[in-house]
Amino acid sequence: MDPVTHVVAGACIAAAIAPARHRRAALVLGAALNTLPDLDYLPLAFADPVARATLHRSFSHSLLVLPLVAFALWWLTRRVAPVTKEAPARWFAVFAAALVSHPLLDAMTVYGTQLFWPLDAAPVMGANLFIVDPLFTLPLIVAAVAAYVWRERERAQRWLVMGLALSAGYVGWTLIAKHHLESTLRAHFAAKGAAEVELLTMPTPLNSVLWRVLVMSGDAYGEGFYSFVGSERFELVSYPATREPPPALAEAPSVARLKRFTHGFHRWDRVGDRHVLVDLRMGAEPDYLFRFAVGEERDGAVVALDAPEQLPWPSERVGPQLRRVAQRIFSPEEPPAEAAATVTPEVMPRSR
Repeated sequence: MDPVTHVVAGACIAAAIAPARHRRAALVLGAALNTLPDLDYLPLAFADPVARATLHRSFSHSLLVLPLVAFALWWLTRRVAPVTKEAPARWFAVFAAALVSHPLLDAMTVYGTQLFWPLDAAPVMGANLFIVDPLFTLPLIVAAVAAYVWRERERAQRWLVMGLALSAGYVGWTLIAKHHLESTLRAHFAAKGAAEVELLTMPTPLNSVLWRVLVMSGDAYGEGFYSFVGSERFELVSYPATREPPPALAEAPSVARLKRFTHGFHRWDRVGDRHVLVDLRMGAEPDYLFRFAVGEERDGAVVALDAPEQLPWPSERVGPQLRRVAQRIFSPEEPPAEAAATVTPEVMPRSR
């Protein structure tokens, strides 16, 4: 999730648990604790782009590590901050809940979070919240401000509980929406004889009304947008894709890490003399955030790059893409002009 969400989520959780007369201190402490796991960017600053992408949300986001960190910080704080000596169990709960809630929130995004690092488990990718969602964050902002203003008063606790409940209820809605959408799509594919499909659904930027649908199938992938309030028409548009790397890159460590990172939702592009893996989860046709050059042509042969490179994201396209999101919420859209010539739309069922 975005930094603002982590700050207010940690603040509200800590303030709701801590003794009332130390609520302001808990707000500050909770905000800091919930931000702490993202400091993993510091040791990754000089790593190559593939390492930064695949190691972020790993050791500092592990549910096997953070409880130990919470205990250590709680133990140290008790010796330098007298306020934490009152109700020690509640203060330990503050440290544990504020820290652990960070990776749990991140695991609801499509990026993926290695909740069980260092175990060899795939990153958890709930994909039911966009990384920035005002409807999730706004109740927490209001609750944090109310708690700061009213401090130890009972009304502050009521606002904290209400803010946390509203945000939790919003998460519940996104889980229900995702389940409904995926059930509808899987039923459609099963009726066509494809009982097992590689399917990924995720909310689009800043909302949970319009969802992006991604389907991988052989040498193609499909992209569609499903609105819970818009038109009855819903199309899945297919694009050709090369999913396997050139044989010379198949054993490259960076390729293996990226395939695990993307959960298989990727394609290979040829950009000049470079072979580029494109993460299809983050972005939309034709613009994707994560594009990694991991190999190139040299003297007629494909070789792995010593240092993979991340190709620049076309930031000037953010505005047009956000406008397309707003338009898609209420009505369908033709495939983008940049789409491949072999694009084929498939009309899908829509149920309310």
